[in-house]
Amino acid sequence: MGKQNNIYYRARMKAAEYNDGLRSMESAADLLGISYSTLSSYELGTVKCPQTDKILLMADLYNAPELLNHFCTQECPIGNCGEVAKLEVAELDRLVVKTLSKLRRAPQIKEDLLEITEDGEITPDEESILEELLNDLDEISAAAQELKLWARRRMRREYRND
Repeated sequence: MGKQNNIYYRARMKAAEYNDGLRSMESAADLLGISYSTLSSYELGTVKCPQTDKILLMADLYNAPELLNHFCTQECPIGNCGEVAKLEVAELDRLVVKTLSKLRRAPQIKEDLLEITEDGEITPDEESILEELLNDLDEISAAAQELKLWARRRMRREYRND
């Protein structure tokens, strides 16, 4: 994979638009407290699992909270087992429409959950319904997390510009 396709490189280049110190890999490495070769290996994708503390620093320095989700879903040996949803980075209007679209099903999900759990037992024929409801809830949760990701990035940018 080339550097241009690497999320860490793209995040640094986007951050360089407001922080000239991030334009060169050498100065970015200094700001992160890592060696040039370590940052290079992250941006070239030659490291299988980057150091967690360095990803946290990159996400903060680059104002790129999506790096955390990428790390957890794609690189962390614990997180990428499917329990963490991969989030989409998109514009606010698209995220709001997606979230509201997912929430349309919320009243029916509520009714179905109440119906299959009111007796305190899940019968074998209710298991598949519960599985579908849990998938619906995962989609709602992911949509909300994407909106939250957008807000974090936006609020940090506004804070830096003050």
